[in-house]
Amino acid sequence: MDSISIIRTPIESELEAFKELYDSSLSSSNTLLDSVVAHIRQRSGKMMRPILVLLVARLYGVVSPATLHAAVSLELLHNASLVHDDVVDESTERRGQLSVNAIFNNKVAVLTGDYLLATSLVHAELTNSHQIIRLVSSLGQDLADGELLQLSNVSNHSFSETVYFDVIRKKTAALFAACTAAAAYSVGVSEEEVKLARLLGEYIGICFQIKDDIFDYFDSKEIGKPTGNDMLEGKLTLPVLYALNRANDNQATEIALKVKEGTATLDEIARLIAFTKENGGIEYAVRTMNAYKQKAFGLLASLPDSAICVALRSYLDYVVDREK
Repeated sequence: MDSISIIRTPIESELEAFKELYDSSLSSSNTLLDSVVAHIRQRSGKMMRPILVLLVARLYGVVSPATLHAAVSLELLHNASLVHDDVVDESTERRGQLSVNAIFNNKVAVLTGDYLLATSLVHAELTNSHQIIRLVSSLGQDLADGELLQLSNVSNHSFSETVYFDVIRKKTAALFAACTAAAAYSVGVSEEEVKLARLLGEYIGICFQIKDDIFDYFDSKEIGKPTGNDMLEGKLTLPVLYALNRANDNQATEIALKVKEGTATLDEIARLIAFTKENGGIEYAVRTMNAYKQKAFGLLASLPDSAICVALRSYLDYVVDREK
């Protein structure tokens, strides 16, 4: 049995219930909105975040209507943030497909993102849980804060891993942590168990983002974005930050600053990627990612073993080993 099957098998019926609720939440009589939503649905992928909500709910109890509404709310908020991010980053692709702003325009993309966000809040309210409503609202703040922090870091001439982790905790890890915490709240567990669930989600999210960042240093159509895309958008991620701080190379530093300013050429970006690989940046990022994976395994080891724990360990393996 492959890893995705191991992950999904214990929650097969719950996942179907989620899909039905999610699809119904996006149905609209507005022709333009319906066209945009149909495009967004095409890239729904493996639904890793809703699956995480369902698994953690099952870890502590039984999936309830509140669990399903929480999963829908968080997936809608996630998609709203992606649509808005593509406008901010002027991206024309998302996971190998044209972005909403590329097919339609920025106005349609922003308004669609707003619609998804509003619908997310509707489903948060339908959980009838003040904790989940507060969690979803706070997540919206974190995602915007992380994007602004990333933008403000462009003018910072230091190459700080601390800032990098601050950004990914708000932009990615916060979303996974919200998934696991909302799941725990939806089945009414103790605050101590919610804290453990939240921390598990944070570690998974950090692993997920580091893996995504590693992809940017390799050329593969399967991944869905060209090599150096992050650098084209002015982003310096963990592998290159490590290489820059380790090697203290003036030429690489000069190119890195041009990346931040948005003036680096494709040739310069290619040279900075080669520099990163030559100076152990990829290996360092992999070590760091695996350290967080082991922290997550440590949290799961503190729980009674079950098919759900096995699925969550497989989930972590998939996040770290995936090829796109």
